[in-house]
This record gives sequence, C-alpha cells and structure tokens, in this order.
Amino acid sequence: MTAFHPARRARYLVLAVLTLLLAVVPAPAARAQSVVEPRFAWPLSPAPSVARPFDAPEHAYGPGHRGVDLVASPGQDVLAAGPGYVVFAGRLAGRGVVSVEHDGGLRTTYEPVEPRVSSGDQVSQGQVIGTVAAGHAGCPAAACLHWGVRRGEEYLNPLRLVVPDTVLRLKPWEGVVA
Repeated sequence: MTAFHPARRARYLVLAVLTLLLAVVPAPAARAQSVVEPRFAWPLSPAPSVARPFDAPEHAYGPGHRGVDLVASPGQDVLAAGPGYVVFAGRLAGRGVVSVEHDGGLRTTYEPVEPRVSSGDQVSQGQVIGTVAAGHAGCPAAACLHWGVRRGEEYLNPLRLVVPDTVLRLKPWEGVVA
C-alpha cells in the first residue's frame, strides 16, 4: 500500500468533502423550485378565474408568461396581495403599473391598472391599490389583471402563494365492491 504525503492527503480530504457537499446540497435552480409557503390573498375579490396561467421561461430572456392573467371587470378594485411598500406606481410602456415590495424579497406587480397609491406608500393586505383598466392584450374577457411575483430576478407562479380559501373535508372511504 502506498503512503500519501500529508499535504496530498489533506488535499484529497478537502476534495472528498467538497464532492460530498455538492452531492447533498441542491443547486440554486433546485432550491428555487421548492414549495413556497402560501401567504398572499387574491388581488381581486371575489377570487377570479385564471385566463392565462404562469409559464416560466427556460432562461432569463426566453419566452414565457411571467405571471397570471386574472379575469376582471374594467374599474374593478385591485387589492394588495400582501403587506408591503409601493416601489412603483405609474405608467410604464403605456400601461398603468403598481409594484409592491414585500418581506422575504418578494415583489408583486399588477397591470394594467389606474393606480390609487404612490411610490413609498405602505399598504396592507387587501388594501385597494388601483382599479383594473381595460385593454390587456390577449385577454378573452372585458378586462384582465396581469399579476406577477418575483424574488430578485426569478419569476414565481403567483398562484402558489395564494392562501387557499377552501376547507378540505375527508369523506369515509367506502371501498371498492367487486
């Protein structure tokens, strides 16, 4: 059996530990796909239908739908999905947009809206932040609210952050009769 020099043995030990850590600790992309604890409410009341679902892009500049389109009525109140601070309220690319920064590095965006808040305003969950404006491209209804959520530069599916408002009840299982 060949004996290793102490420096070489330490180097192999460090490489073995790093290899083990890389195998055990998930990559950032894997961590990003982890389940997010529900914490937001719907930005429209009553709970709306989804006209167009979230479609995550494969890469930063790839095609996709970075939010959900919710069926609404023109002039319907838009509610802050959670507590936070308004970081933008105004016109962007010809549309009214409101963005709210929340704890945990989350930012929600609502468009097209007529803002009723200003940058720097503190908002609470359920507070009216604007009204839905007609004219969202691709909307099959009179109006749709595009609702997006991101953490840093990563877009998340807003529907995964909504606190469910249904109660699940288990019924007795009758079993299968042969």
